[in-house]
Amino acid sequence: MNKEVLVLAQSLANTRNISLDAIIEALEAALAAAARKHYAQSNNGEDIEIRVSIDPVTGEQSTFRRYHVIDDDNYEGEIILTVHLTLDEAREMKPDAEIGDIIEEAIETVETTGRKGAATAKGVIQQAIRIAERKKQVADYADKVNTLITGLVKKVSREFIVIDLGENVEAVMPREEMIPHETLRIGDRVRAYLYAANYEVRGAQLFVSRARSEMLVELFRLEVPEIGEDVITIKGAARDAGSRSKIAVKTNDGRIDPIGACVGMRGSRVQAVSRELGEERIDIILWDDNPAQLVINAMAPAEIESIVVDEDSHTIDLGVAEEYLSQAIGKNGQNVRLASELTGWTLNVLSTDDAKEKSENETKSSLEFFMEQLDIDEDIAAILVSEGFTTLEELAYIPMDELLEVEDFDEDIAEELQSRAKDGLLAKALTRADGEKPADDLLHMEGMTEELAYKLANAGIITMEDLAEQAVDDLLEIDGITDDLAAKLIMKAREPWFENNDE
Repeated sequence: MNKEVLVLAQSLANTRNISLDAIIEALEAALAAAARKHYAQSNNGEDIEIRVSIDPVTGEQSTFRRYHVIDDDNYEGEIILTVHLTLDEAREMKPDAEIGDIIEEAIETVETTGRKGAATAKGVIQQAIRIAERKKQVADYADKVNTLITGLVKKVSREFIVIDLGENVEAVMPREEMIPHETLRIGDRVRAYLYAANYEVRGAQLFVSRARSEMLVELFRLEVPEIGEDVITIKGAARDAGSRSKIAVKTNDGRIDPIGACVGMRGSRVQAVSRELGEERIDIILWDDNPAQLVINAMAPAEIESIVVDEDSHTIDLGVAEEYLSQAIGKNGQNVRLASELTGWTLNVLSTDDAKEKSENETKSSLEFFMEQLDIDEDIAAILVSEGFTTLEELAYIPMDELLEVEDFDEDIAEELQSRAKDGLLAKALTRADGEKPADDLLHMEGMTEELAYKLANAGIITMEDLAEQAVDDLLEIDGITDDLAAKLIMKAREPWFENNDE
């Protein structure tokens, strides 16, 4: 039987193209399952844990019953008397046993040459071989994730498409990863982007897509040699699968036109990509490190007449002539949506008149703000606005040498403006602090500081009674308060409760 086991393992390894070690591991699992079933049949259904070891040289089999040593007082799972041992029980078998150890006891190897035993072993071996094959499939395709693969459509359903990759390997394309309105039939050769390879005992393991932006990028990498050679870099891509897409490219060699290289002679390269994606319209954009210029490029073919960048909110307002407004926005907002996704900026498309009005209103608001907060005339306020200042914080904390670079500011004006900005910020802080004042009992409570009392008051906690009614988690939202401090303050505030109860 020993020789037969090795012959069987070697035969399976050769026919299934799986390593001998994997086959022996599968056989050990199969024989262990057969032995476990045999033991249960002979002992009134008693379930035990068994391990079978096969010597890869001689084929000799060894069978072991396994016990897990547990702390029966703290074990959270179900305790199975035939599998688990307490520490005292374990040390009767192995004096140096510790909790968490596995103790093995050699038992008689089950004969699997009989009709029932052989049938059981055969079934489990077949299952084990299937698992080994599935693991091998995932291992073989692990290095192909994030690349294009090609196969034949094997099955089409409403939820997914199964693609045969050859050698008994299949990939699944979920409905949401398909190009809308694309019709694929059984037998069609299809190219897709492999985005996941996960081992599962059952079900799909390889997942592909034709709708992702990565599919577009990989197709260009395939069609444009300069991209594969890193002469041209793809900086980003955005897709409305099956309809329109945008891709931004940049050259690492000033002698090469990246857009021309991607378009190809008479549009051959971009047309090849477009045909693969069901005649999807593709806009090739020149990448620019300047966000404003990048957005202008991404909005093509729309002509941008004005642009306002707000770095704080990461938004850009685009002014477009009224007659070109619909073109800039695109059907159902497609053009501006793709441009926004490609650039990473939130884009607001306005007519030229609306953009001008919005800019004027914001400028007027900023002028009035600085005139009121700094007590300056309109001319000085206009200079601040034209230089991009929008808040007192920006003016108060800008380095003096940068403020002196403003053409109309000398040192005296710059210092005075900064001083007024800081005074304005201080006045705001005092106004916030004066908005709510703590009661005397809270202000003079043991362990309380004046600063902390005002923070509590601003949070609506005015008196000791208010504080006593709080939970620790409520106070943690206030800056500077830790778990320990919150607990101590609350307990101190609750002391009058206990004194009243004692009385």
